[in-house]
Amino acid sequence: MSTRTFFVALLASAALSIGSLASAAPQGATPGPAAESHGHEHGHGAAKLSLDHGKRWATDAPLRKGMSGIRSEMLRSAKAIQSGQLAPAGYEALAARIETQIAQIVADCKLAPAADEQLHLVIAHLGEGVDTMKNGEHRDKGAETVIAALNDYGRHFEHPGWKAIRH
Repeated sequence: MSTRTFFVALLASAALSIGSLASAAPQGATPGPAAESHGHEHGHGAAKLSLDHGKRWATDAPLRKGMSGIRSEMLRSAKAIQSGQLAPAGYEALAARIETQIAQIVADCKLAPAADEQLHLVIAHLGEGVDTMKNGEHRDKGAETVIAALNDYGRHFEHPGWKAIRH
């Protein structure tokens, strides 16, 4: 099964929750540091987001559209999150909208294998944040995780006009 097929199936069946990422780990693997480090463990240490020989990774239109959509969703909710006014149902709705964007990215994005592998680290980090926004005791921390993932994306992927989100 290709990495892309794996992630599409994962998104479709489990809405990219951390529990799903942990259950998709290699047999005998246990959740913990590997899951906390973006759920992308290959048995030789946690994968780490990196540049492409000092340059940002190339992107395609579906990826840029989806990441811009996620960024817009976070900006629309920023004031309510920062003021502590976003109710649990609001976090759940925000998480669902972000999951929809992630699913579209995974379905449509066509990157070179090395860039795709790096993108999966960002997607896993987004998934951690989404999971916390849906189910966490501190849902605002999930929003912070999503923002951190978006900012990581901007530092590591070529996306003209991308601006980091300050939080």
